[in-house]
Amino acid sequence: MRVVLAQPRGFCAGVVRAIDIVEKSIEKFGAPVYVRHEIVHNRTVVSGLEAKGAHFVDELDQIPDGAVTIFSAHGVSRAVVEAARGRGLPVLDATCPLVSKVHSQSRHYVEQGRTLILIGHAGHPEVEGTLGQVDAPVRLISTPADVESLDLPRDTPVAYVTQTTLSVDETREVIASLKARFDDLVGPNLSDICYATQFRQQAVRKLCESVDVLLVVGAANSSNSNRLREIGVEFGLPSYLIADAHSLDLDWVRDKATVGLTAGASAPETVVLEVIEALRQVADVEVTQMDGVEENISFRLPPELRHPDDQLVGAEA
Repeated sequence: MRVVLAQPRGFCAGVVRAIDIVEKSIEKFGAPVYVRHEIVHNRTVVSGLEAKGAHFVDELDQIPDGAVTIFSAHGVSRAVVEAARGRGLPVLDATCPLVSKVHSQSRHYVEQGRTLILIGHAGHPEVEGTLGQVDAPVRLISTPADVESLDLPRDTPVAYVTQTTLSVDETREVIASLKARFDDLVGPNLSDICYATQFRQQAVRKLCESVDVLLVVGAANSSNSNRLREIGVEFGLPSYLIADAHSLDLDWVRDKATVGLTAGASAPETVVLEVIEALRQVADVEVTQMDGVEENISFRLPPELRHPDDQLVGAEA
């Protein structure tokens, strides 16, 4: 069996930064630290951080007074920020800088007096955070059909922003529908969609041209991982999203000569290696890596974690 690894795959810079924030917070301030929601959408990552002393909670009221508090990579609403400030919780914000950029764009468009449209998936933590970033109604859409159902006059000044982890192709179609629907439309360049999302999707499209089956390592609630599997389906390939090696049904690959393997942006490389070992149960495995983008992007940590003497204090109400 030949196993071809997509390049790039796995952790992006935003995920690396978020995990580093949790680990370095534990090192500097001691366990436990409290994280609102999963730091990233991956159970392996979350379990590993729990073992080191991180406690993951759904809401701020589950965090003890004075405890180090971390916001997840997906971002939070302004109401959550204000609630933490009101309690004086010492906060480290692990929001991905690319998500923070969407928040800033959203506020800018609303300040211009435009009706804001968010292209994204209802219920996703990133979407919930972005919806709560502006003091105005936001129209959430996800498909071209949703554009047609918007109850806005054609000449309404509107602006759009996007969930960072969406499909580039699907977002392009929705934006095209918005341009056809409204006369006064502004929005960020399509390249503002997360670089990691774009690169991983491009790599999987290339991968699908030369394999018999596609395996995507990632969580079921990971938007970008689900999209990678969907690309394989579009190519007519048997395509499976697996959380880890234990989720792999060897019958999926038993008679396949070439297996394509990739990982979503929050899936660790250790799990990819475990999947390869599981594949060795059915065949001799030759592993190759396709040519692709070499990512060298990194994001800075909060200053309290960059400078040894800086202390994290609760924000004043």
